[in-house]
Amino acid sequence: MHDPRAALLDIYRTGVADLEAALTGATDADLDRPQAAGEWTARQVVHHLADSESMAYIRLRRLIVEDRPIIHGYDEPEWARRLHYDRPIEASVAVVRAVRSASLQLLELLTPAEWTRTGTHSESGAYSVERWLEIYAAHTHDHADQIRRARRGEG
Repeated sequence: MHDPRAALLDIYRTGVADLEAALTGATDADLDRPQAAGEWTARQVVHHLADSESMAYIRLRRLIVEDRPIIHGYDEPEWARRLHYDRPIEASVAVVRAVRSASLQLLELLTPAEWTRTGTHSESGAYSVERWLEIYAAHTHDHADQIRRARRGEG
């Protein structure tokens, strides 16, 4: 029998390794290769991932702990502009690794009742622990692919 949650957890579990593989051997020139107008460089994608995964970390915990929390969206381009996405990436990679590990540990311990907890996302409406996993399972993989394209200059 196919268990979609187990499949999503497997995808989530391998995200950091995929990110690290996408960054293997990356030089500053690779990380900063100019992209098509409006597209982020590989360096900026790494910092976005750290911020996004940190936000995801808090969102998951709020869904589990609070009754019907409001999960607020945020302006990702503004975060990129204001949070100095031109800085070195090592700390941001470490953040992704740490928050993913902590969230995976928590996800693997959730009870059936905890999996059904819900809140409301300020931009997209109904938001549950299950939906959270659907969104974030492949998030790091998707951005690892974006980093590979950016390193090749494919935008």
